[in-house]
Amino acid sequence: MKKLIVLLMLWSGVCFSQTYPNKPIHLIVPFPPGGSNDIVARMLATQLGEKLGQSVVIENKGGAGGVVGTDLAAKAAPDGYTVLLISIAYAFAPSLYKTLPYDPATAFAPITIVGRGPSALVVHPSVPANTVAELIALAKKNPGKLNYASAGVGSFQHLACALFVFQAGIDAVHVPYKGGGPAMADVMGGQAQFVMPSLIQVVPHIKSGRLKALGTSGTKRSPILPDVPAIAETLPGYESQNWWGLLVPAQTPAAVVDRLYTATSDVLQSKETAKRMETEGAEAVRMTPPEFGRFISVELAKWGKVARDVGIQAE
Repeated sequence: MKKLIVLLMLWSGVCFSQTYPNKPIHLIVPFPPGGSNDIVARMLATQLGEKLGQSVVIENKGGAGGVVGTDLAAKAAPDGYTVLLISIAYAFAPSLYKTLPYDPATAFAPITIVGRGPSALVVHPSVPANTVAELIALAKKNPGKLNYASAGVGSFQHLACALFVFQAGIDAVHVPYKGGGPAMADVMGGQAQFVMPSLIQVVPHIKSGRLKALGTSGTKRSPILPDVPAIAETLPGYESQNWWGLLVPAQTPAAVVDRLYTATSDVLQSKETAKRMETEGAEAVRMTPPEFGRFISVELAKWGKVARDVGIQAE
């Protein structure tokens, strides 16, 4: 009887995958429009829809550092019609929140990572600092008077800045916003002094002069901003790089996961995607579903330690 049940489940999964997809796919972005997650999702959506033969509809569901949208995706039907775009914030959440409405280790099935890239430490042009060292010196002369903006508690911008503040030994005030776009806008408006958005989000504003770049967060300089030093040149050992990937609810049929993985891989191999990523200061990356699953496990452990070391916890 058990064998019959297993065979029936396999047969129904195969039948379902043969007709998948036959309606639009919803891509949940757990942050508001304007941030790096939203930008990456929009890079992928059109081409992914073309590969799958159905439109991919982006739904921005921000809140609680990505937890609200992630929970919505976790509770969706495991049929391949709800896909979640995650970033490094997914790895922060378990260490920041005492309880989560989903289990990050079991609630989803991995599809693939899609890209990664550093952030830039940027300030309003009026801030009297032109280097990382000068910003650190300015903050030490004015403890508690400089504000750093972020996309919200638990966002990549938050952890990247908090790690910088911690390693630099300075006292600066965190001002969380409801998304990376509003955070960056307030720094451009002078309401906060510095922020660390992903390069994929901030390069146009650096080139226009609306923001002043002091450093980048990779282990070496970014090819897109070769004249901007890596923060590690001033703070040895500093590194924080964002990444983005796709998940589906657990129990989604394996054949559907494979279909989504194959289509996404095709998009990531396209010259259009590679050029767009490179132009924005990121790089397209591919992993098989098992590889991405292992990668997430490592990131959960790594950034959990950082959150504890820095002393960050969501209220």
